[in-house]
Formats: sequence, structure tokens, C-alpha cells
Amino acid sequence: MAFDKSMVIFFLIFMAFCRGVSMAAVYQVGDSAGWTSMGQVDYQEWAASKNFHVGDTLVFNYNNHFHNVKQATQQGFEACNATSPITTYTNGYDTVTLEKLGHIYFICGYPGHCEAGQKIDILVSSPTSSLSPPPSTQTSEPTEPSTASSLYFRYNLYWTLGVLLAFCLSGFAY
Repeated sequence: MAFDKSMVIFFLIFMAFCRGVSMAAVYQVGDSAGWTSMGQVDYQEWAASKNFHVGDTLVFNYNNHFHNVKQATQQGFEACNATSPITTYTNGYDTVTLEKLGHIYFICGYPGHCEAGQKIDILVSSPTSSLSPPPSTQTSEPTEPSTASSLYFRYNLYWTLGVLLAFCLSGFAY
């Protein structure tokens, strides 16, 4: 019987820690159209219809002979300037995990594509808050990742403690 109780406790703790991982969502940018300059997708409208959180993943699906993905600064995004990207993706099926709260900007670096609308501003918000953060006045540096990481850890810690408390109160822990 002691073996069964310890296995149940282990399973509950394991599930509590895995719960945070399963909360992350995967978004294909542009849905079925993917990442394209053909005018089929309004990427700003697409992004505005989603709630992005730390841990979510963006998938950029595109023809790498005609497109690429460049993570840009706010200035690069607004000016469609792809000369100094933060990161460049070129394989045609790129995944980006959202690791920080705030705005993350992506553009296509091929001439004319960004100007034609192939750019997207992703706003990453806290998973524990339904309120959007105020618009950023910073133009060079995104927010610190430690804030998001501590919120995410605290959320999982509270959930885990709640599961353990419920387990102990249920009588199984005796």
C-alpha cells in the first residue's frame, strides 16, 4: 500500500510540473496562408486576434526561395529596414518560442515584401493577467525575461502546492 501512495504522490507532483509546459500554444503565423507577401493575410489583424504568452511558439511556414523571417527592432519594423536584424531565419519552416513579455517584431527581408505588409508585431502578455501591458516607450531593448520567468514559476509553484494540499486533505497521505 505504501508503494501505491508514493506512486500517486510522484504522479501528482510530476503532472503539476508538466502542466505549465502543456499550457503553451503553437501558432502558425498567417494560419493556412503562412508567411507570404501575396496580400492574402493582414498580419497585424491576425496578431491582434490572438493572445500570446511566454512559452507559446510561432511557426513561420514559407517558401525560402522567396521569403525569410527577420526579427527586428521597433525602428527596423516601422521603417521596414532589414539591414540589422536581431535574428534571421531562412529554412522555410522556422519556430520561435516566445520568451519575454512585450513586443517582438518580425519582417520579411526581401525587397518590397515588408512594405507590402509582410511584417508582424507580436505582443506577448503575462499568462496570469487578462490586461495588456501599456504600450512600450522603449525603442531599443525588449523587457527583461526574468519578470516573465518568475511569474511563470510562481504560477506553477502555487498550482503544485494546491494539488499537494488537496491530496493531503483527501486522506490519501496517511
